Amino acid sequence: MLSIGHEHLLVKGRYVGGLTCDVCDRSYRDGISRDLSIQDGFSCHECDFSVHTKCIYVFDILETTKHPSHDGHFVRLLTTGAPDHTDPKCHLCGENTKRLLYHCSICDLNLDIGCMVDALSQLNMPWHYHPLLMLDVGNYMLCEVCGNPGKYGYCCPRCSMMVHEKCVSAFDSIEITCSCHTKHSLKLLTEGAPDYTDQKCHLCGKETKNLLYHCDICKFNMDMVCAIQSPIPLALSNLKVHEHTLTLIPRLISFVCDGCGEKGDRSPYVCFQCDLMFFHQECAHLPRVIHVNRHDHRVSYKYPLGPGDWRCEICLKNIDWSYGAYSCSLCLQYTLHSRCATSKRVWDGIELDGIPEEVEDIEPFKMNDDNTITHFAHEHNMSLNKDGVALEESILCGGCVRPIGSDSFYSCSECSFILHEICSNLPKKKRHFLSPQPLSLILNKDNGGGFCCACCLRCCDGFMYTDGNNTYDLLCSSITMPLIHGSHPHPLLYLERDDYGYMDACNCCKKGGELDLGCSQCKYYLDFLCATLPVTVSLHRYDVHPLTLCHGEKETRGKYWCDICERETNPETWFYTCYDCGVTLHVSCVVSDIRYAKPGGKTIGDIELVLNNTSSRPLCNNCHCRCLAPFFLVNESGLYCSVYCLEGVQEEVSSSDVFSGYFSF
Repeated sequence: MLSIGHEHLLVKGRYVGGLTCDVCDRSYRDGISRDLSIQDGFSCHECDFSVHTKCIYVFDILETTKHPSHDGHFVRLLTTGAPDHTDPKCHLCGENTKRLLYHCSICDLNLDIGCMVDALSQLNMPWHYHPLLMLDVGNYMLCEVCGNPGKYGYCCPRCSMMVHEKCVSAFDSIEITCSCHTKHSLKLLTEGAPDYTDQKCHLCGKETKNLLYHCDICKFNMDMVCAIQSPIPLALSNLKVHEHTLTLIPRLISFVCDGCGEKGDRSPYVCFQCDLMFFHQECAHLPRVIHVNRHDHRVSYKYPLGPGDWRCEICLKNIDWSYGAYSCSLCLQYTLHSRCATSKRVWDGIELDGIPEEVEDIEPFKMNDDNTITHFAHEHNMSLNKDGVALEESILCGGCVRPIGSDSFYSCSECSFILHEICSNLPKKKRHFLSPQPLSLILNKDNGGGFCCACCLRCCDGFMYTDGNNTYDLLCSSITMPLIHGSHPHPLLYLERDDYGYMDACNCCKKGGELDLGCSQCKYYLDFLCATLPVTVSLHRYDVHPLTLCHGEKETRGKYWCDICERETNPETWFYTCYDCGVTLHVSCVVSDIRYAKPGGKTIGDIELVLNNTSSRPLCNNCHCRCLAPFFLVNESGLYCSVYCLEGVQEEVSSSDVFSGYFSF
């Protein structure tokens, strides 16, 4: 949340067109990204005030400054209009001030935004009718020419536009000629594309923003990247997916791409030797051989795919065999859409054509002559025990950190390290939909005593998979696509994020998150925290019978109460129940945000885990409730019942906010 001189806190969010930014006076629908009906910005819940994200940081920089006509005092940015005891008009131009103005509290001087910006102007350009300011805008604004973060540059607060000082030379001429549009010259526009034409660049299809080159005769638009930074070549040859030279057709034209089978609406590459084969610009550069994170073997591009009933293994939609697609030569039925296979979330970006395939060592242990194994995660030899004798519940597997029970296991005679036989066979490397990079299995003994899973956000211990940047627990990294979940009749897929990095709310906890599984057809979504809830749980201290996860009841009579916390439950949401006793329990009372851990160990940082097995449950320093989870956390600041309480229940949006659907009352 921000204040920037506003008396109330401003909340960041996404807003439907209709709201008007109080800085630039443009609506969210007609704002910076004109084709989006939803814009990113801040608003005040207590009064009618809203502002674009790009606009807010410009005026945050100018929050307190001097004006040359008012020497000696600073003027400060106000967002609630002129004070009641002052003249509401600007003392320079005489016009009525709006909610946003500069004010001197000593002299009761009011200045509107226009007069302030004009006075501070450092640069006037013939290609832009507003004065430009040399400002340090940090990384909040992107240069309109090169698209890189701002830092220092010439900025127009009225248009939310910034241009690097080094990029200003691109406007030495406000009229240019271009090889992709030879009929007429192109003129520089600084207010965005005209309403009578397509608002996007006619070459690359990206937003033109404020600065673009335009032909008013042909209604042709070209953004600054295509015009100056990275001009699109008129012809392509020596391609991986086609043997002939492809020629660019720089115009708006509807076509179906032969490379991916999807429709296009502008500037394709065309092969005139093959009876007008069309390609999207990105599809003309498709790789021939790649590795995808959903399959163990390489997949190769093939055009056409060939007759048959083919289905994409990523999106589960049918593939038109008359167009290009990717397939596996070893698994004959494994096929992928070209776009699905080359998505950044699926492909690591490495072209493997001509590179010999290497056999990866994924075996987790080596068998010794004395029937012991040498596991990569342990320094001593381990022997197998299959006698079926149930071990004490306190004896935990070093990999999954769950009780060994009566399962077969490997144990070390020199120390207390022990592994389930299943855990000992987990591959050292595997490909998984969570990352385009292969995941590596490591033991979490050198990671500070604990880690937080990047998917479900629970704290864990033991084995984890990592791609070098993120870590995933064994449960999340064991999910396969598509996911068959008992709460929904259709398979759930790993869905792409929207432009803001968020999906719709989870149907279980009602929270929005960055990582979601869902059915787009039914608009049904689950985050990883909810999707990995155990179907059955044994809590013998509360019930001798197993507890079963229920996905809500549509028809309910009377009130339901949780037998653990003795508070009311909502039977329309998910809960745990015992079919023998008829009890209902909150999910948060049954499942902790610490998934698997060892008592007395350390979790993230220097936080000790203490087993909550005494007759008197301790009080949490944050929520002031009795700790219900199997563990409570202790550090120098006190005692807490969960990671959520440790981090603090605050209004600010944070990565732990996903827990508030469960771990708050």
